[in-house]
Amino acid sequence: MERRYVSMAWRDALFAHWPVDAAVVEDRLPPGLTVRTHDDSAWLGIVAFVMEDIRPRGVPGALGFTFGEVNLRTYVEGPDGGEGIYFFNLDAADRISVRIARQFYRLPYYRAHMEIDRHGAYPGETGPHERRVDFVSHRAHAGEPDAYFDAGYGPDGDRSLPETGSLERFLVENYRFYLAEGDVAGNATDSGLFYGDVEHLPWGVYEADLDLRSTNLFEVNGFERPDTDPLAHYSPGVAVDADRVRRVD
Repeated sequence: MERRYVSMAWRDALFAHWPVDAAVVEDRLPPGLTVRTHDDSAWLGIVAFVMEDIRPRGVPGALGFTFGEVNLRTYVEGPDGGEGIYFFNLDAADRISVRIARQFYRLPYYRAHMEIDRHGAYPGETGPHERRVDFVSHRAHAGEPDAYFDAGYGPDGDRSLPETGSLERFLVENYRFYLAEGDVAGNATDSGLFYGDVEHLPWGVYEADLDLRSTNLFEVNGFERPDTDPLAHYSPGVAVDADRVRRVD
């Protein structure tokens, strides 16, 4: 990444993923994007975390914004050959940041009310896993359907760095996102694709002890909710630099 425009940290991250038929996901993608698969399946993921100290390049972290985010995503290949994420929604608990993300980054952000209770010490490399996150989100964006997510989660087992070629690496190590020009309006068209890059150290992940109490993020985005348990991971987090959004050539 040549230049960073925004710096932040992503903390107490939950990755919950379900295998789904690739054709089902392909039908929901804008023109120009192709669904990526692993183990002959496409994957839909709910990812929840706290974005801390979000600020423009050069601004001290103490002056940044901090709020929760939950999103539904899948994994795609762009017409430029790049691999990354496609977001169906990003719900966030900060009115100003949502407005900026929609206007300048064209991302499908929606304002939400969130209650996030984080307690217990972060896990070490080994030893007791006291960290626990209770994360409740209800969309409150004018003119948009209700979307909700309610879960408790924390680390279990030992920390690992996903190995090259593994499913875990496919799901968590993604450094580019794609979006269509009409995504914010909910009407993706073939009038243009954009991408943005992020930069961070590899995620260190644990298996997650997950209690997914309720969500309708699948239904509100036009999918049937999978009837299987998710593959769930937890990470204490990473520091992130993000580049500006660019048009795909």
